Amino acid sequence: MVDLPIHTIVFEILTRLPAKDVGRSKSVCKQWYALLSTQDFVRIHCSRSLVSSNQRVLLIDDLTCSVRPIISNNNDYGPSSIVTFPFHHQNNDVSILSHLNGLLCVCLNHTYELLLWNPTTTAFKRLSTPDSHGFYINNLDAIGLYVDADDDYKVLHIKRRSGVLGVYVYSREVDSWRNIPFITRQEY
Repeated sequence: MVDLPIHTIVFEILTRLPAKDVGRSKSVCKQWYALLSTQDFVRIHCSRSLVSSNQRVLLIDDLTCSVRPIISNNNDYGPSSIVTFPFHHQNNDVSILSHLNGLLCVCLNHTYELLLWNPTTTAFKRLSTPDSHGFYINNLDAIGLYVDADDDYKVLHIKRRSGVLGVYVYSREVDSWRNIPFITRQEY
């Protein structure tokens, strides 16, 4: 029998844990914190959670939010666990615009603010700035999340104001917005 390095064994076990347990495991030691914070770990952990037995649905209604496991054999939901919103909101105020690897981009409908939110860790980041970046208007804007070649999470925000398109990208690593030059015909 071949001896496997302890790092490989730990990695293989931790990538199969539920996200909440992974979050708790970060406090075990510095090595685990470093391992669990890498993009490779996040990518593999997310791919393993795509197995139907690991699927969950996030339900938002009025002032509550709950996570329920999906029971695949009868297309039903299992028992729910309540998720507390870590940010101030109003009734029917939170709209999910995009998601990637457990991270959500949401809009607070009463202020039009964009937020990045991890419901598992309850961490969130307001993306709105005083110079009007990070404000979302329904039916005029589009939002998408992606990871670039350097493993930086990005928010793509396409805005249409008075017939003019603006394209902006938020970088989680740099914590700022930048304008992307976008040429289009005037009728768009």
